[in-house]
Amino acid sequence: MPFTSATFLFVFLPLTIILYYVFNFIGKIKLNNLLLILFSLVFYAVSGLRTLAYLLVFIFIMYLSGKILSTFRDDKTKKGILIIFLTFITLVLCYYKYITFILELFSKDIKEFSIVIPLGLSFIMFEGISYLVDSYKNGVKSGSLVDVMLFFTFFPKIASGPIVLWRDFYPQIYKRKVSVDLFFSGMNRIMIGLAKKSIIADSLGVVVQNINENVTLGIDSPTAFFGALCYFLQIYYDFSGYSDIAIGVSRIFGFEFKENFNSPYTSTSIGEFWRRWHISLGTWFREYIYIPLGGNRKHVYLNLFIVFLITGIWHGSTFNFVIWGISHGILIMLERASRNNKWYKKIPSGIKWIFTMVFVYLTWIIFMLPSLKQAIIYYKSMFGVYVGDIYFTFEYFVDEKVLIIVCAALVGAFVGKWKIVEIIRQWTQNTKWGLIFSQIIYIGLFILAVWFMMNSSYSPFLYFQF
Repeated sequence: MPFTSATFLFVFLPLTIILYYVFNFIGKIKLNNLLLILFSLVFYAVSGLRTLAYLLVFIFIMYLSGKILSTFRDDKTKKGILIIFLTFITLVLCYYKYITFILELFSKDIKEFSIVIPLGLSFIMFEGISYLVDSYKNGVKSGSLVDVMLFFTFFPKIASGPIVLWRDFYPQIYKRKVSVDLFFSGMNRIMIGLAKKSIIADSLGVVVQNINENVTLGIDSPTAFFGALCYFLQIYYDFSGYSDIAIGVSRIFGFEFKENFNSPYTSTSIGEFWRRWHISLGTWFREYIYIPLGGNRKHVYLNLFIVFLITGIWHGSTFNFVIWGISHGILIMLERASRNNKWYKKIPSGIKWIFTMVFVYLTWIIFMLPSLKQAIIYYKSMFGVYVGDIYFTFEYFVDEKVLIIVCAALVGAFVGKWKIVEIIRQWTQNTKWGLIFSQIIYIGLFILAVWFMMNSSYSPFLYFQF
């Protein structure tokens, strides 16, 4: 059930909120937890009853795993058991995400083989690893079956995150509160996320799709550059919009999750970009991959390379994602090696920002296209090396509406560090007229977003595929 559907916005979410607040008035948080589990299961069941059954089996296995880990006192035994369970999760993830790719390497004809990847598989598996490791290493209780079910099924985060660590989620299961401030803060966040997705991301997604469908037929250079720019903006507004909605919905129910984006397109280095982009994924890799490998203590460059190689592989099973991950890893290593040099420190921040954005912009193209062959054709088209006759030029794909949306999206993506933004934010939070003005803007964006949503075909969130 997508967040940007009328069923979710006007039926499922309002009903869940009303019942939740009625139960909250009664003062039984356990009832609220059961209610959230029930509605979360309904939410997930929309993707298929078979995948729901798989999810329930996985949750029960995780619950038993946590209980088994808490039973043993010997560290060596516990560590061995932990490794067994982590191996199980890894094998399940690899099977669903990479079995088709592996079979293609050894056989060209796999038409009879098909596999349905459960919704949110990667995010669920990563949270499973967090559950086991935190229960083993960080002294967090493994919780009851209800606790574990709520953690894994909680519907705002189940499809595309943000990835929530067990040690951050568990304390909120029975010690969270709702308030008027949290409710309206959550609603505002939902409206912002919906506007990002429906107005900007989906509009640009149509342009990207139309251009990509003509890549192998031949597109001119301006079209290729503009298509890459649209995707550069689409993927940010699509995923950050989803995160805004997920965080907003969670806030309404009293859960506080960490931010997943922090103006990544204002970064002056790739390292900074990854501290601002998909923050929950970066946090997970740092806690459960980078630090266990040795972190900053030993083999720093090798550890960084491994993390970004796995990051690329996690996003997809084609060579595009591997190359994308490796390219970011190499630049991260080069930045790490250069950051204390005088010549690097003397480079103006504006130059660093331009270089970072150009690198991100160009590497998103590998991420955007399904095959390396298409990516190479796209790069050639950008620089005037065309593969065929150009039947459709820039004017065919772009109109005034698209240009206005692109300009608005560029402003929104790059204003994060502007002082005027913080001044306006303080004004809307600390003054009556500022609060009224902001609510008018939010409601206006929501109405416009719903209008866009109703007048366009369904476009799933990009990160559903991961």
